Amino acid sequence: MVTGIREAILSGEFVPNQRLVEADLAERFAASRAAVRAALLELANEGLIERVQNRGARVRAVSLEEAIEISELRMVIEGLCAAKAAERITEDGVRLLTEIGDGMRAAVASGDVFGYSRLNERLHHEIREISGQRTAAGVLERLRAQSVRHQFKLAMHPGRPAVSLPEHLAIIEAVCARDAAAAERAAREHLRSVIRTLPETDRTRPHGGGLPR
Repeated sequence: MVTGIREAILSGEFVPNQRLVEADLAERFAASRAAVRAALLELANEGLIERVQNRGARVRAVSLEEAIEISELRMVIEGLCAAKAAERITEDGVRLLTEIGDGMRAAVASGDVFGYSRLNERLHHEIREISGQRTAAGVLERLRAQSVRHQFKLAMHPGRPAVSLPEHLAIIEAVCARDAAAAERAAREHLRSVIRTLPETDRTRPHGGGLPR
């Protein structure tokens, strides 16, 4: 139940400010109203939805200012994860990150924005996994979920992949070189770039279907 609603929000099926009607959710997920209320409470605690007095629940809309705050927090935590990944990476991990980097190069060269976005998400996930920082990974997943619409607009922003590619490759290079300090710097610089670009994306609207996965 919680997973299903969360995925609908992350995929863009449920959009910001959309009302979430308990009866409709109960029918969709074949669950009791009590189970729906419990799921909505959990998602409210994650910051994905909000309860509105006398109007039930709705998908929470995250402002540009909050998206920037989230990115500032991500900058600190992802820097930590990159440093820890550099300390703990194995040869298999080096091969994996190198493969992702090669895929990202190819995606940018071919103009495959959605493919690049998927590899982007995979890279951040794999670095978290390699770092072994489970608490940090959990925090980052919640932060990512809260700002998913802003991330989508960022991914679709004209020219963004060409800007972020060298930033991601710098992270990969530092982690694979087992240089913790350089990995943390590269991760932080990437998030600084995100923060600088977010105001530009807020003035544009992405075109096309659902969110890149």
